[in-house]
Amino acid sequence: MSENKDPQVPASGKSVEGVKFVYDFTEGNKDLKGLLGGKGANLAEMTNLGLPVPPGFTITTEACKVYLDSGEEPAALRDEVSAHLEALEAAMGKKLGQADNPLLVSVRSGAKFSMPGMMDTVLNIGISDTSVQGLAEQAGDERFAWDSYRRLIQMFGKTVLGVDGDLFEDALEDAKEAKKVTVDTELGAADLKKLVTTFKKIVKKEAGHDFPQDPREQMDLAIKAVFESWNGDRARLYRRQERIPHDLGTAVNICSMVFGNLGPDSGTGVAFTRDPASGHQGVYGDYLQNAQGEDVVAGIRNTVALAELESIDKKSYGRLMQIMETLENHYKDLCDIEFTIERGQLWMLQTRVGKRTAGAAFRIATQLVDQGLIDETEALQRVTGAQLAQLMFPRFDDQARTEQVGRGIAASPGAAVGKAVFDSYTAVKWSRSGEKVILVRRETNPDDLDGMIAAEGILTSRGGKTSHAAVVARGMGKTCVCGAEDLEVDTKRRRMTVPGGHVVEEGDVISIDGSSGKVYLGEVPVVPSPVVEYFEGRMHAGADDADELVEAVHRIMAFADRKRRLRVRANADNAEDALRARRFGAQGIGLCRTEHMFLGDRRELVERLILADTQAEREESLKQLLPLQKRDFVELFEAMDGLPVTVRLLDPPLHEFLPDITELSVRVALAEARQEPHENELRLLQAVHRLHEQNPMLGLRGVRLGLVIPGLFTMQVRAIAEAAAERRNAKGDPRAEIMIPLVGTVQELEIVREEADRVITEVQQATGTELKLAIGTMIELPRAALTAGQIAEAAEFFSFGTNDLTQTVWGFSRDDVEASFFTAYLEKGIFGVSPFETIDKDGVGSLVQSAAKAGRATRPDLKLGVCGEHGGDPESVHFFHEVGLDYVSCSPFRIPVARLEAGRAATQSAGSDHR
Repeated sequence: MSENKDPQVPASGKSVEGVKFVYDFTEGNKDLKGLLGGKGANLAEMTNLGLPVPPGFTITTEACKVYLDSGEEPAALRDEVSAHLEALEAAMGKKLGQADNPLLVSVRSGAKFSMPGMMDTVLNIGISDTSVQGLAEQAGDERFAWDSYRRLIQMFGKTVLGVDGDLFEDALEDAKEAKKVTVDTELGAADLKKLVTTFKKIVKKEAGHDFPQDPREQMDLAIKAVFESWNGDRARLYRRQERIPHDLGTAVNICSMVFGNLGPDSGTGVAFTRDPASGHQGVYGDYLQNAQGEDVVAGIRNTVALAELESIDKKSYGRLMQIMETLENHYKDLCDIEFTIERGQLWMLQTRVGKRTAGAAFRIATQLVDQGLIDETEALQRVTGAQLAQLMFPRFDDQARTEQVGRGIAASPGAAVGKAVFDSYTAVKWSRSGEKVILVRRETNPDDLDGMIAAEGILTSRGGKTSHAAVVARGMGKTCVCGAEDLEVDTKRRRMTVPGGHVVEEGDVISIDGSSGKVYLGEVPVVPSPVVEYFEGRMHAGADDADELVEAVHRIMAFADRKRRLRVRANADNAEDALRARRFGAQGIGLCRTEHMFLGDRRELVERLILADTQAEREESLKQLLPLQKRDFVELFEAMDGLPVTVRLLDPPLHEFLPDITELSVRVALAEARQEPHENELRLLQAVHRLHEQNPMLGLRGVRLGLVIPGLFTMQVRAIAEAAAERRNAKGDPRAEIMIPLVGTVQELEIVREEADRVITEVQQATGTELKLAIGTMIELPRAALTAGQIAEAAEFFSFGTNDLTQTVWGFSRDDVEASFFTAYLEKGIFGVSPFETIDKDGVGSLVQSAAKAGRATRPDLKLGVCGEHGGDPESVHFFHEVGLDYVSCSPFRIPVARLEAGRAATQSAGSDHR
């Protein structure tokens, strides 16, 4: 989508001629998200469509960036805001905060990408001691005026002045208890007037000054608070979780207030044009009478289903249904809508492309194709590999014996099992200790974000599908059950009481089903996902009993396979894994790690090879290993018949095949003390000492082994060649490729290749079979990448080993650093994501790109692939497509994800900002 290209914005508070910092809702459109934020851009779009949007204006993200960079607002901003405020006052026939007919406004954040609840909002700006009575007279409702005033002080105090929000909540609870009522709507005008006095005292005590009475001061302070909330802890944490850049800034929307808390003919709600949990069409959402918008998403009162609005206010319901249809057809996607009804008048407060569960994403994409709203190419952009991975997670076993203790709203699907915890701090602490936890709350709020991230799932006793817990959980792909009213959650005593009186204490295991809303005591067993069963061929799309989700996945995968250029191979070391990979759609094996074939019963043969004192002893060990290796490759070539199989020769240090040095030393010492024979153990111990290295990952391994241990690589090459010949003579189609690991210089590769070519020729002559075995190398050292042009002279293919390349480029030992300091690096924002999870484009990625270019300059037909774990990472797959690799290789279960992302990479248009 296009982005606004305004003139350069100053990096300080000084103005630059031609820069515009404020836009009226009539001036923007949905394509200006980068400048106006998602909320402002969509308010402008709805205004342009002629929908009932309260008048207002947007302060741009550029103004926010100037403020955050310099600590000062742009010099021109105040005058621009004043001009737009005067125009708004003229349009509304009211002035901000005037005593007799006050205009009230909301000040709301709105970043380019949706960050639900992560930044600040203040409603009812403009109420003061002098204007509250005028508001009461204007509305003809004194209770409404004082309710609005207490809300302003509460939100302003917490958001702008930094007062502990619990102080206001406790005072509100005290007021209800004194009146012996359970909900705030039962408090009268006199009760609320007293509460305002109490709230102002809290502000005076905690903030050190009175609540500001000047309405313009209220607005200006709220604007700055929204700017500053962009760098709040919870907003930064959410951006790291969702991989949203930190330099975008937030827009600020100033919107004339409309009121849902004017009585039973007023209310507020959230609507979806389709079910965000399942993708099914219908009437989905929540409505709350006599309430303001924050009440719905906060989950402090349980809502009614949106469909009930038809019986409450048929006219508004009908108009809302028309608007929902208009918006879905206009945006061509599921829309998430916020609205308010003020005494029978419907107002649209926000729309955006709605967050959805993984299953809903696939269903909706295919539905929209069938409706002719989008094409297959666009459908691919509406789903992600991360969503597909979620669909492959297990689900609860329907046949298992369970003890159901509650049921809430199925807000975000999945099967989550863990120990119940009742606050975010405990969730994070226990999770870091390796415990699986379920975060249980009455309702969540933005301060719970770190606990929500740490938990396997979220359970709340309040709220609906549009509550904070539900929206954030869906965005993160977390299992969530909301509004389980039968469960009594006591966070102070850290326990939950379920129907029948049973008490779940903190640490007790519970299970929650985000697809049905059911809550169980204890651990419920899980079964494979139907999507996995589909990929494994146990469920067939198009069959009468096929799951509609499976059908949607099947269609999207077919789109992706038709569009993608990158081929997808598997990392597989045996026939069983190879067959599974083939069922998952693998187009060959990109990495067969032969070291995994030397474990188990063969370890003794390897030990003999290492301990051999003479050439004859060494050859005898290799002679015994040869038929075993050949059998491995025969089975592998049969499983992958007709598809390429890249076999990596032995890579890890030989000491990994030997006993632990401490354990062996103890055995030798005990044998000596008992005067028992121990010659073999002693020789083995001497060999272990001889081969011991301080840093074995940078020592005697890979090609170095092949050059130092005579006959080792020769045996493996012969086994590969003989297996290929045997398979070909059996009318098969073996397509073996031999990969030399850890090459740092072309001379190493030339020596090994010369010997390999000799062995292959011998096998051809002995079997009478022509063999075409490609020989290439793994690029996993910076020097190999930097000299790729030379190495390509002796290689027919490169496979980038990005795991080791990441280690050697960064100087990281993966086994150590991920446990020692990666958490701190992620929390401090040094990493947005671990470089072992998603490829470091600037460092490791630039080496891959330059090596690919240099290699093909030497050998234009050079085949290029990647076989590190990055081969199955969605973001990395896009990078490998961009730099022109031929294939990616990953573990079998990540093959569908790689296939999908390869299709998305091929069809993704420049500038697309789908998330």
